[in-house]
Amino acid sequence: MAEGLNKPVKLKADLAQFCGTGELSRSAITQKFWDYIKANKLQAKTANGTASGEGKFIVADEKLLPIFKATNVTTKSGKTVDFRNMQVGQTIDMLQLASVVGANIE
Repeated sequence: MAEGLNKPVKLKADLAQFCGTGELSRSAITQKFWDYIKANKLQAKTANGTASGEGKFIVADEKLLPIFKATNVTTKSGKTVDFRNMQVGQTIDMLQLASVVGANIE
């Protein structure tokens, strides 16, 4: 039986559409994000910088935006991650991808 990051979880609608399935493990979800981000060169070197295909920031495009905008969570350290007002072209730090995944699963 799979546990932890390899345990299948139920995906909310926008993430399920992005991943092409309604259930995946957290590690598989993260891999789908990175495959898409790299294939579309959606990384930037600076916050809200231009997508250049490299860097620690992920640039929101039309496909990622609905998923990012569903993110409004409080991390274990007490920090609020709220992307509800995000626009196309804005960025998130790649370390915030775990918060995006967590906010988009049931």
